Amino acid sequence: MVRELGRLDLAELALDEPGPGEVVVRLEATGVCHTDLHVMHTGFGHPLPVLLGHEGTGVVEAVGEGVGRSVGDRVVLGWRSPCGECRWCARGDERRCRTPPRAARRLRANGDKLFQTLQLGTFATRTVVHESAAIDIPEGLPPEQACVIGCAVATGVGSVLETAKVWEGARVGVIGCGAVGLSAVQGARIAGAAEIYALDLDDRKLEAARRFGATHIGPGEQLDFAFDVVGRPETVTQGLAMLGHAGTLVYIGLPQPGVLAELELNPFFDKRTRIVVSHGGDHWPAVDFPRLAQWALDGKLDLAGMVSKTIALDDVERALDDLQRGDVIRSVIVF
Repeated sequence: MVRELGRLDLAELALDEPGPGEVVVRLEATGVCHTDLHVMHTGFGHPLPVLLGHEGTGVVEAVGEGVGRSVGDRVVLGWRSPCGECRWCARGDERRCRTPPRAARRLRANGDKLFQTLQLGTFATRTVVHESAAIDIPEGLPPEQACVIGCAVATGVGSVLETAKVWEGARVGVIGCGAVGLSAVQGARIAGAAEIYALDLDDRKLEAARRFGATHIGPGEQLDFAFDVVGRPETVTQGLAMLGHAGTLVYIGLPQPGVLAELELNPFFDKRTRIVVSHGGDHWPAVDFPRLAQWALDGKLDLAGMVSKTIALDDVERALDDLQRGDVIRSVIVF
């Protein structure tokens, strides 16, 4: 948990009973993601104290009033479940919902109620979430693989298939080949892209990109799509420069507070360039998670290769350091 920005604390948590529409999930595995680092250092709009973690899988252990699922269900947790009530949901555009339902704050440490990262909070043995965030998955997928569906894979693959809607034969570039970028590479492969260019400063990540389906290493030209997973002004500029006529820059990476990017408007106008923002791949957990899980079981999507190592909960600080250094694709906490 994070009580003050930049510092991680390990604490014993107390758990209240779930309320109406809520479920208690006993976590089996959870991934350690760059977004957790972002929350730890910037807050990312989360009040403190906050429980990190948002990429989890586990078993439903208790349910609140009116919940239409059973104890024992195996689920992946999703932080983008649509509310069903906002103007976007009302017009049938659930993937643009910006108000996912959340459970009440039912986790406590030393008497303080904890806020949960992205409505979930999975760096714990148990968590309480809204029932819509607990998505059933098929049997047979190991927990350490299933959990990465919840963020990295859904974001990367969703950015390609849902945000950008990459077509068969398209030419694609991916800037930043961490877990999300490698998932975007896999999404482009699944979409049938003819060329997939992988860009990263770390040769280890470029080798991984090759394994996941990249056809070229380095910048491409006249591309149809460029996916900026880094989210810095210089990568925005690089992505735009790689695009051809009517190309699309898909902005995925979380920006640092106050960072600005400048665009030269003439080439932007002349090339009919588009910029679209991917918010978590615009994924819809109830629709996308079972499909992604089945693709993994069918061998179409490589989840095993995404997991660099499994760790214990008390190794999470080291795992965050590994993530910053680029030493892992994904460390997964196994309970």
